[in-house]
Amino acid sequence: MAACGLLTPSQEPVPLQSISVDVMVQGFVADVVSKLQYKNEEKNPVEVIFVFPVDDEAAVYAFEGLIGGTRIEAQIQEKKQAEQEYDDALSEGRQAFLLEKEETSDIFRCSLGNLPPDGEATLKLCYVQALAPEPDGAVRFVLPAVLNPRYVPQGSKEGTVTKSMPRVPRGKLPYTLALSAKLESPYRINRVESKCNLEPLHFTAEDHSTALISLAKGHQFDQDVELLIYYEDVHKPSALLEAGKPGAASGSLMGDPALLLTLYPSFQATKPECSATKEFIFLLDRSGSMSVVNYRSHSLTRIESAKETLILLLKSLPLGCYFNIYGFGSTYDSFYPQSVKYTQQTMSESLQSVKKLKADLGGTEILTPLKAIYSQPCQEGHLRQLFVFTDGEVSNTKEVIDEVKRHSNSHRCFSFGIGDGASTALIKGIARAAGGSYEFITDQERIQVKALQSLKKALQPAVTQISLNWDLPSGLEGVLVGSGPQVIFEGQRCLIYANIRGQHQSSDSPEGTVILQYNFQDQTFTETMKFPLHAEKRDRLPVHRLAAQFLLQQLETGTEEEVEKQRLALETSLSSGVMCSQTAYIGVNMELNKPVQGPLLHRVVPLPRIGAARKSYKATAFQGGGVRKFVLGAASSFSSSSPFKMNRIKATAVNPFEEELYLGCSLAIPKESPFLSLVSLQNADGSWALDSELAKILALKEATISSKIPPLATQHTWATVLAILWLHSHAADQRDEWELLKAKALDWLHANAGPELSQCVMAGNALLNSCVSLQAFRL
Repeated sequence: MAACGLLTPSQEPVPLQSISVDVMVQGFVADVVSKLQYKNEEKNPVEVIFVFPVDDEAAVYAFEGLIGGTRIEAQIQEKKQAEQEYDDALSEGRQAFLLEKEETSDIFRCSLGNLPPDGEATLKLCYVQALAPEPDGAVRFVLPAVLNPRYVPQGSKEGTVTKSMPRVPRGKLPYTLALSAKLESPYRINRVESKCNLEPLHFTAEDHSTALISLAKGHQFDQDVELLIYYEDVHKPSALLEAGKPGAASGSLMGDPALLLTLYPSFQATKPECSATKEFIFLLDRSGSMSVVNYRSHSLTRIESAKETLILLLKSLPLGCYFNIYGFGSTYDSFYPQSVKYTQQTMSESLQSVKKLKADLGGTEILTPLKAIYSQPCQEGHLRQLFVFTDGEVSNTKEVIDEVKRHSNSHRCFSFGIGDGASTALIKGIARAAGGSYEFITDQERIQVKALQSLKKALQPAVTQISLNWDLPSGLEGVLVGSGPQVIFEGQRCLIYANIRGQHQSSDSPEGTVILQYNFQDQTFTETMKFPLHAEKRDRLPVHRLAAQFLLQQLETGTEEEVEKQRLALETSLSSGVMCSQTAYIGVNMELNKPVQGPLLHRVVPLPRIGAARKSYKATAFQGGGVRKFVLGAASSFSSSSPFKMNRIKATAVNPFEEELYLGCSLAIPKESPFLSLVSLQNADGSWALDSELAKILALKEATISSKIPPLATQHTWATVLAILWLHSHAADQRDEWELLKAKALDWLHANAGPELSQCVMAGNALLNSCVSLQAFRL
C-alpha cells in the first residue's frame, strides 16, 4: 500500500514513502544497500528527520542522493563541520542531506532538508556487516526496525535522540519495506529461515552455492527482519584477499591488500569443566519493559521467562563455586551483600527468591549496579563470570562499556539482548570489552536455550594462546589490523583482519599461507589457510571497510582523555569512508540555481510503538510527579485460548524524559511446567530425593516407586536415575536446557551409585516404560 496521504498521530504527512533493501551475503559478510524514497505532498518545503538503528558492527561507507534528477554523492567530514555545512545549505535555500551517528551507539540520524513541494528524492545508504552464528550454526543477518527508547540515567544532563520520536501502532506505519537478498557462499547453502514471511528460496546454481530470497509482499516494518542462513561445512576456515583502493597510499589500511580470515572452530563434544573455581554473577533487568508479553506467540512475560532461566542457571552451577544475583532498574538490589558459596542452603534460598522477582524497579540504570559489582573483591582463585540480561536501552552506552573494559582483567562478561530492538552497541560492546560472548533473543525464542549455551561456554575452557605465522614470498609481510583475538569460545565465529604489505619480488609463488595456532583443553591445534596473492578487486571494498570498522571499535572504546586514540579514529574514519562518532556524511545540491522558497516545515518519520496494545484498547493519560502514567482499559477481544486474564492494565513510563508506553499485563499466574518442577527438585550436588513431589511428576505413587528400588541401591540413586530417564522421555525437545543438569547428576551418580547403576537404569526403564540406553548414563 502506498504511503500517500497517510498521517501521523499529529496529523502531519510523512514524506518517507518506502524503504527498499538489497543484501548481498557472502559467507559471514553482508553488503547492504538501503534506499529511502521521499515525496513532499505539502505546499511548503520540508526537512525530514529519520532516526533508525544499524548494527554496531556495520561499517557505513557510502551515502548518496538522487534529488530532482540530480545525483549527489555525500562526502565524509568531521561531524561538526558537516553539521555546519548542512545548516548553512538550508539557510541558503539549498537542498542537502546529512547522515550522522550517536556517540558509541547503533543509532543513526538521516536528515533531508529543503525538499520542495511535489519534490521527490531517493537517499541511498551503503554498509557492510560481519555476521555472527547462532548456537545451532545458522548465520544471522538482521535488519533492525525497532528502535527502543533510551533510558537517561538520573542526574544526566544529556537527553536522547529517541525522546521526541513520534510513534504509531504496529501495522500502521505510513511507509513500506521491500527486502531481497542474494546469497553467495563457499559453503553449500542448505536453507533460510525467518520469523518474517518469505518468498520461496530460489537456488541459482546447481551446487546450491548461490540463491535468492526476499520478503513476502505486504511486510510491515514494525519488527526486526531476521534471516537465518544455514550452510553446510560451515566450520571450514577460509581466507579472502581483497585488492587495495586505487589511488590510496601504499602502506596504509586502504592502500594495501586486505586479508579476511574466518575461523569458526568446532571441537568434539567435551564434558564441561564443572570446576568450582569460578564465581557467577547474574545481573537481571527488572525495569518496567520486562513485563512485556509477545502476543503473537502467547508467550510468558519477559520477566517470567527470565525467572525460569535463572532457575535453570542456578541448578546448573557446580557445587562449591560462588554466586550472586542482582536486579536493576532505576535502582538495584542483590540477593546477598557479596557472593556466597554454592551450597544446598544458598541454592534453596535463592530459588525461593527468584520465584518472587517482579519487573518493578522502574528504569534501566545499568552503570550503578555494575560499579557495585566491581567494587566487590573477586573470590581468590575464582574467575568471575558476569551474565547480563536486558531488554532496555541506555543513553550512556559508552560509559557502561568503558566500565566493563576497565575491569576486563578480572572477569568475563556474557550479555543477552532480549526482544526486538535490543541495542547492539550495548550488548555486543560489553561482551567484547570483557572477552565474553553475546546473544540476541527475540520474544518468540526461549531465553533459556541461549543462556545455558553461554553457561556451557563459561564452564568450558576457551580457545587461547592464538597466534598467526606467515609464509609469504620475499618482500611481503602480513600485518594484523588492530589487536588480534585473545579468546574464542566453542561455537563462536572469529574474524581476523590483516594487511599484506610490500612488493612481491617473484612470480614463482602465486600463493600465500597463514598458519593459525591455538590451544584448547591443553591441546594445540593448527589451521593452515592458503590464499592467492592475486587479490580480488571489489568496487565496494567490503573487507577493507570491515577492517576499518574493527579498528574504529577498538580505538573508540576508551576515555575522552586518550587524545591519540581519538585522533587515530578520526584519521581512520576519514581515510576509509567508514563513519564513526566523530564523522558524518554531508551532501549538498550545488546545481540548484534558484533557492527553495517558503517556510521550512520539520517532519520526523514515525517509528512503531513498542509493546503497544491492540487498537481495541482505549488509553487515558494523566500527569503526576513528572512521570506520565497511562491506564489502558482492555477490550474483550482476546480468544478464550489466551493464557492471560485481561482486567486493568497499568503501564508507567520509566523516565520523565521518555513517554514510551510499556504494556504490563495482569496475567493469570502461570502454572509451573512439569519440567521446571522436576528441575526445581534437584539438589545442589546434582541428585534428587525420593519424595511425594517427585512421585507426582513421575505420575506414580511414592510407595510404588519405593517398592521397585533395586537391591543395594539407595533412595537418592534410584530417584536420580528416574529423574534423568524422565528428562530423556518427556523433555527431549528441551535437551539444551537440561544437559548441564544431567551432567551434574551423572557426576554424582558415578561418585555415589557404585555397580548398581546399570541395574537401576534397566529397572527404571521398566518402571517408566522408557528405553533410554546405558550409554546415556556414561555406561
